[in-house]
Formats: sequence, structure tokens, C-alpha cells
Amino acid sequence: MSEEQSFPTLLFVDDEPGILSALRRLFRPHGYRIFIAESGAAGLEILAKESVDLVISDMRMPEMDGAAFLKEVRNRWPQVMRILLTGYADITSTVAAINQGEIYRYVSKPWDDNEIITIVREATERQRLETENQRLSALTKAQNDELKQLNTSLEQKVAERTAELRQALSFVEQAHSELKKSFLTSVQVFAGVIELRGGPLGSQMSGHGRRVAEQARSVAQRLGLPDAEVQNVMLAGLLHDIGKLGLPDELLAKPYNMLTAEQRNLVMKHPAVGQNILMGIDKFKEAAVLVRHHHECFDGSGYPDHLTGIAIPQGSRILCVVNDYDALLIGTLAQRPLKPAEALNFLIDNRGKRYDPTVVDTFVKLLAETKKTGAVEVPLRTMHLKPGMVLSRDLEHRDGYMLLAKGSALTAEIIAQLIRMESTEQHMLTLYIRQEEK
Repeated sequence: MSEEQSFPTLLFVDDEPGILSALRRLFRPHGYRIFIAESGAAGLEILAKESVDLVISDMRMPEMDGAAFLKEVRNRWPQVMRILLTGYADITSTVAAINQGEIYRYVSKPWDDNEIITIVREATERQRLETENQRLSALTKAQNDELKQLNTSLEQKVAERTAELRQALSFVEQAHSELKKSFLTSVQVFAGVIELRGGPLGSQMSGHGRRVAEQARSVAQRLGLPDAEVQNVMLAGLLHDIGKLGLPDELLAKPYNMLTAEQRNLVMKHPAVGQNILMGIDKFKEAAVLVRHHHECFDGSGYPDHLTGIAIPQGSRILCVVNDYDALLIGTLAQRPLKPAEALNFLIDNRGKRYDPTVVDTFVKLLAETKKTGAVEVPLRTMHLKPGMVLSRDLEHRDGYMLLAKGSALTAEIIAQLIRMESTEQHMLTLYIRQEEK
């Protein structure tokens, strides 16, 4: 710490040399740096050249009295502490000095040495504290400004990084969407090829895989299967007959119960063949197991492994019921196509024998609800949709993923979102709406 910083600088202003000498003698032993001036004008000249911490000025001086001098000091060097020496007859002038010069203290003449020394020490200490406070405030402000700038820079970097991550995520989602689309397209191609091998029964077979898949998925959802297992049930429903691709045409031309024992033995191999075809594709491994066992019967009379009860995978038990019901309706299982009531009675009659009772009960309830609400559906564009309408089919995006599930009730918000999607993607949507039969 330098000498100027260790010892404050004082300026004494008085037109009486004796007063100045007395003040200098009093304060010099205390280590202060001291200047003296015999007039206010001379004092201002010193202040303009030197760094002064405190001024002691007499009140009565010619030309410029103490009040006027200290007022000028306040205006030009407000950081300088100001003390007024005054006599008892100078009350009016002292008040003016207090008001105009904003003096720290006034000291009456003749002064008490100890008192004035204490006053000056306290004044310079206060001035030092104020200066230090200003320095620390300025430092704090500068640091806050720097911190604010750093925060702004950090926020910008975070925003930039977030934007990069969002873009990367968008690319990943796009790639995933393309993969999903490709995957679903492959499944649909397989299902279409299977139905093309339907021989003379091809017209009845049309849509069989999709119907089985949709109804099996609904049953699986009602039974509370996890989403991944529901997905596998749907895939297995689409592809459950893929093992028939290698069968001779004559075996596909007749219903199953009209085949000879030898022909039935060949047909009974198709679930295992289907599993072998699918198991080489990683995404189909679990669905392939369901395909293998979709002709197992609850009482063990099915094929290919004669499993019984809960030893049969639950997804296969679901497929067995739904597949047989659709096969009965289209005439690929019995000698003639059955009416829905006849097919339903067949399921109920074989409840606990061919079929899992829980699955039959769930499927019967599903069919009853469908019949109650009616099987009529109306295709509508978004402009004709109204809140409260219920979907009779899943609404799928053209990229292959599901937008709304079958049975979803439309709201004004959902309809507005679909309209915005059409506008953004320039692609019209068709929704199939459930309509009550009259």
C-alpha cells in the first residue's frame, strides 16, 4: 500500500495564517499529507491539481466565504469530505453551508484539539469506506455484467446444441419411420402373397389375414397383453398362413374337413414351416412362435406339438379362436361358409375343448358389442367429421404408422389437428366412421 493510500490528504483553507499554522502543527504528527490555502480561490486551484480527501474551511473569508467555497467543492469534487470552522456569530452562514455545501460537520472556534482530530479521523475513515464500497459495487457490477454475458453465451450454446440434437433426433425419427414403413410394407406383401395362393378359395381368402390380425389385436388388448405382445399377435395374424405357400394347389382348393388323412398331414405341417420361414428375420422371431402354435387346441388335440392349456402361448390361443371364426365364415374350414351365428355357436360349443374359454368369452363379447353398435361404417373426409364420431378402423398415416386406433372418439381438437396435417402434408385423409344400424 502506497503512502498516499495509507495517509489521507487534508486541505486547510483560512485567510488567517495563524489558524493555518495551528492546524498544520496539530495534524502533521498524525501522518496526514497537508496543503494550505489562504482563500477559497487558492483552495480550488489546489483541489484541481491534487487528490484531496478532506477540506477544513473557515466560514469568514473575503471574496468567497466558506459556504460558497464548500458549495463549489461539493459540485466539482463531491467525494471530498467537507468540514466548516465557524464562530458563534456565524449561525446563519453555517446553516447556508450545511444546506448548500452539504458539509460533514461544523466545528466551532476555538476548537478542542482532541475533538477536531477525532472528527477528521472519523471523516476520513468514512470517506475511505465509501470509496471502498463504490469500488466493490463497481467490481460487483462488472462481474455481474461478465456473468450475464457468460450466461447469455452459455444459453446461446445450449440453444445451438439443443437445435443440433433436435435435428439429429429428427433424422433418427425419419430413419425409424422409413424402417417402420419398410417393415410394415414387407409384412403386407407377405400377407398378400399368402392370399394369392388361395386357389379356387382365393376370393373368400381375400382380407383373411388382415381380419384375423385386427380382431386378434382387439382381443389381446382386451386381455391386457403388453403392447409388444399385442404387436406380435397382430404380425402373427397377418402371416399365420405363410407356411401354406409351399403346399400343392389341390390342397388349397378344398376346405380342411374335406381333405384326406394324408392331405391333412401335409397341411398340418404349415405352422412349423411358417415358423421356419419367419424365424430368420429378427423382428419376426416372437411372432414366429405364435404362428407355430396357432393350430394347437386347448385340450391337446391340435398340432404340431399337441400342447395343452396354458402351455400354448397366449397369443396363439387368441389366434386359434379368431382364425377359426373367420375360416368358418369364408368356408375354408367347413364344407360351406357358416353364418356368423353358426360360427359363433361353434366357438362356444368347443369352449374348453379346442379353445381357451377366456379367449372365447372375450371374443364373443367383442362380437356382441360390434353387432350392438352395428357393422356399418361410413368413409368420410375430414371436412365432414364431427365431434363424438367413433372410428370403425385404425387411421394409419401414409408412412405406415397408426394415428388413431379403432374405437377412438373424435374431438374438435383431434379434427382440427387432422385438418392441419392434411394442409401441411398435402395429403387427404379418409376416416371410417362407425354408424348405428337403423
